[in-house]
Amino acid sequence: MKKNIGILGGTFDPPHIGHLIIANEVMHTLGLDEIRFMPNSVPPHKEKTQKISNQARLDMLELAIKSNGQFRVEAIELDREGPSYTYDTIRLLLQQEPDLNIHFIIGADMIEYLPKWFKIDELVTMVQFVGVKRPSYNEVSPYPIQLVQTPELVISSSMIRSRLNLGKSIRYLVPEQVETYIKENGLYES
Repeated sequence: MKKNIGILGGTFDPPHIGHLIIANEVMHTLGLDEIRFMPNSVPPHKEKTQKISNQARLDMLELAIKSNGQFRVEAIELDREGPSYTYDTIRLLLQQEPDLNIHFIIGADMIEYLPKWFKIDELVTMVQFVGVKRPSYNEVSPYPIQLVQTPELVISSSMIRSRLNLGKSIRYLVPEQVETYIKENGLYES
């Protein structure tokens, strides 16, 4: 029997409540067995500007999701070198776990970008893309996307890093344990 999972990829630099809300809404709307948060190492569509270690991002993700037994971290991309192409990752994941039925969760910014994804025509045969709205983006795509309504919060990791750099509060934007980890480890300070 196939296991229905959702995968939410990202830099999670840091993970925030927007990530958790999206994952929870998609999981319950689609009746998925679990959601895997998949931190990428080198996203091919972004310049590598991250100064936080992969281990710190993993630690923060584990803290962020530990209260939900249906959430887990999928570190497969951190174990590979080079750009984190979703096609390569999904192919490897399906070799390791052939019983997976994968729902790959993307924001509207990535829906617009899908035509530029590496081996997108092969990838759409391997996963069901699940799109969630983001303000100022269009959800129209030439590829099959299952749209899920989620609360629209304008929160981003870059906004959180900026607030920390300016000495502003991030309370309620990230789980309390993540905020404590950031403070205790002096992350994102100017």
